[in-house]
This record gives sequence, structure tokens and C-alpha cells, in this order.
Amino acid sequence: MRVTNAPASRKRRQRMVKAAKGFRGRRSKLYRYASDAVDHGLKYAFRDRRAKKRTFRYLWQIRINAAARAAGTTYSRFIEGLKAAQCVVDRKILSDLAATDAPAFAALVEVAQNALKAKTSKPAGA
Repeated sequence: MRVTNAPASRKRRQRMVKAAKGFRGRRSKLYRYASDAVDHGLKYAFRDRRAKKRTFRYLWQIRINAAARAAGTTYSRFIEGLKAAQCVVDRKILSDLAATDAPAFAALVEVAQNALKAKTSKPAGA
């Protein structure tokens, strides 16, 4: 007797065509083309989940830099000052503070500037 595994094969193909819902033309209707399209889309999705993280970090840096310059310092000096002050606030939160809470961001700028002054006033051997 010939065994075809038809129910499992049909289910697998239907799952692939269902995943291609919304694609144009035969890419959403025929298994062969739907399979290629879904695989291609999954590759882009995997790549772009990582690219999104890079893009957002870049956006946060731009926002922080703009707010820091308005407060009289630069992004790099601000971050250096925060590290010197051992103030652990990530860039996402700093960006949000810069956009929504100017007094809190100004306080952080003050902390960073004071830490930089203390850092430069230390003797070199200490």
C-alpha cells in the first residue's frame, strides 16, 4: 500500500499559503510562490529586528545631543560626565527625559558637569 502523508502535507502547505495572506498575485495563492515569498519575508524580519535596535539607538543619541547642546554641553561630554558620576541611565530614558521633562534633564546635565569638573581637578597619580 502506498503511503502519501497527505493530511500533514496539505496542512503544511495551507499554513504556508495562510502566512502569505496579503501578498499580491500568485504569491498569496500558490504554494510554490507563497513559500518563496514567506521565506524571503522572514529573512527580512530577522534582519530588521536587529536593524530596528540600531536605528532607535541612533535616534536617541540625536535627541540627547540636541537637548545637551541646548543645555550648553555636547553629547559626548554629557555621557562622559554621567559615567564619571556613576549615573546609570540608559539612552532610551535620557531621550525621553530630554523630550518630555526638561528640568529633570537639566539636573542630569548639572550632575554630569560637576562630575567632569571633579574628574579634571583630580591629580594625575590618584
